[in-house]
Amino acid sequence: MLTDLINDQVLIGLAQAAAAIVLVLIVVTVCRRFNVDVLSETRISLVRGLVQMVIVGLLLAVFLKGNLLVGAVILLGMVVAAAVTASRRFKELKYAFEVSLISIGAGGGTAIAFMLLTKSLDPSIAVLVPVGSMIIANSMNACAQAIERFRSDVYSHIGQIEAALCLGATPSKSAAPYVQAAVYASLLPRLDMLKSLGLVWIPGVMAGMMVSGSSPLYAGIYQFMIVVMILVASGISGMGVVALMQRHAFSSTGQLLLRPARDDAIEA
Repeated sequence: MLTDLINDQVLIGLAQAAAAIVLVLIVVTVCRRFNVDVLSETRISLVRGLVQMVIVGLLLAVFLKGNLLVGAVILLGMVVAAAVTASRRFKELKYAFEVSLISIGAGGGTAIAFMLLTKSLDPSIAVLVPVGSMIIANSMNACAQAIERFRSDVYSHIGQIEAALCLGATPSKSAAPYVQAAVYASLLPRLDMLKSLGLVWIPGVMAGMMVSGSSPLYAGIYQFMIVVMILVASGISGMGVVALMQRHAFSSTGQLLLRPARDDAIEA
């Protein structure tokens, strides 16, 4: 219906986005009946998301014919933004940003570098940035999920951890069950994504390749590879962030520093 009323493609997109925003606002308003009030946060997220995507669209239009170096700079900026987003909810952890930056960079960078080296990812910005952004976004989510799970498990088991330390266990040994749970929590959504691939959802990259004329079989195999690389990146990011958090959660003498009652940021 919108396409019948509006001829300009950008205006059509804005009208469709406005319709989607109205529907989202209705849903989050209904959520308040369940005492879940995310209306304010949703408004901020919607504005930020729309503005950010418009800016990305403008930048891609300018740099669309740039080389690999330009694409790398764009992806590096995305990694920094992802680290800021992942660490924002964990302000009591002094090194949350640095830990997130290293972990997301390692996970996303490894997967993207592998795809470039095996020539399974075109270095042109039109391909590199969208695919790379998917990998980085999933690394960010894995990082945030691992941090949240590790923190909540440690908070819930302070007594057990300190008892193990008193009995002579090393910090890594006393925190081992919670490290394992955090890494698994960061991988589980990506594992479910891989299991449901093609059955529950057909990813946008595959659909786009088919629309552009690629073989449906090749498009399916290529999308499978991207999801596998997402799993690789998430695994590296999840393991990395938990390992670094575990290091900062204990003092040099083996004392547990990660506590919910502390108002100041923990220091290594």
